[in-house]
Amino acid sequence: MRKPINFVMISPHFPTNFETFAVRLREKGFNTLGIADTPYEQLSEGLRNSLTEYYRVDNMEDYEQVYRAVAYFAHKYGRIDRIESHNEYWLELDAQLRTDFNVFGYKTDDMLAIKTKAQMKEVFKKAGLKVAKGRVFKDDADARKLAKELKLPVIIKPNSGVGASDTYKIRTNDDLEQFFNVKSPQVEYIMEEFIDGDIVTFDGLTDHDGNIVFYAGLEYSEAVLDTVEKDGDMFYYVPREISSKLVELGKKCVNAFKVRERFFHFEFFRVKKTGELMPLEINCRPPGGLTIDMWNYANDFDVFREYANIVQDNKFYTDIQHPWNVVYISRKANQNYVNSLDAVCEKFAGNIISVQTVPGVFAKIMGEHGILARTETIEQMREIVQFAQAKQ
Repeated sequence: MRKPINFVMISPHFPTNFETFAVRLREKGFNTLGIADTPYEQLSEGLRNSLTEYYRVDNMEDYEQVYRAVAYFAHKYGRIDRIESHNEYWLELDAQLRTDFNVFGYKTDDMLAIKTKAQMKEVFKKAGLKVAKGRVFKDDADARKLAKELKLPVIIKPNSGVGASDTYKIRTNDDLEQFFNVKSPQVEYIMEEFIDGDIVTFDGLTDHDGNIVFYAGLEYSEAVLDTVEKDGDMFYYVPREISSKLVELGKKCVNAFKVRERFFHFEFFRVKKTGELMPLEINCRPPGGLTIDMWNYANDFDVFREYANIVQDNKFYTDIQHPWNVVYISRKANQNYVNSLDAVCEKFAGNIISVQTVPGVFAKIMGEHGILARTETIEQMREIVQFAQAKQ
């Protein structure tokens, strides 16, 4: 009988839909060892039942406390085999712990390339991929000089950061001066030429040796930045059809960043004028929101179980055929819709998967409600979106 795999789960309760990782790992006989600062009794019953043991720390930002928690688990259960949060916020913490406990996966030395936009660009370029022009600027004078070189409009965003927070589209010199008034003195910013394009993604999972065992794409109705600016509706979807060019470039990126036994989420610009694909950034974790659940609905499989199979046996068992498009449709509280949620669910009963309530922190982008639906054709999908988001 083989020894159970000791899997330390950092913040296993967040986001809620990631709790299934603990469930599936426990079903496979892993020791699931949770660490977070949430009181045990506040964890969901399903998660409590799926953790072998839980160690509560007072402050997850205090490395010493988290280190001691892992050391306690190592003393009690033996050598730690995996440490993972699947969460962008804890990437560096995960890596530091793996380094200190000599655990498989990204270590601290790998973080620069997967956390900073400037370093990502270098890795993309080394792999022979074209990227948006730009660099980190030192001060206001350097930023003015760079804006002149790149020519307005430009995008300014944190060199290390995630999502659209603290991101600015600079259209005029006045915008640039205004940015200097609001920028955070603690943040290092990067400026890039503005690329007029849609964002598409190449996402998936690799095995222990870096082979892609599952991949999917994501397409968005508009840029997240535009959704936030307009405070309007959006939708995004996992398409059945993924362009061969995107798959080819995605594979190059997975190799370039040495993604091993991990989820990945690569963002690309699809340039509007030419259709050319340009890599924008990498996230070495599953895509956010409900995307990981959308993969399951799009392919009639259980990605959480397959992840456990990869960690335990380095095997992926599902034959992926991409039978469905799956769409997330946002509904904002501040909009006056023609059709109620009930009317949407009734009219498209055969396609609707569920209606989600979105926590306040995400509602600005994702809407207070989200409709999940799946269709065989893109035309059907667009019909549901139009019906769900039609305004009075």
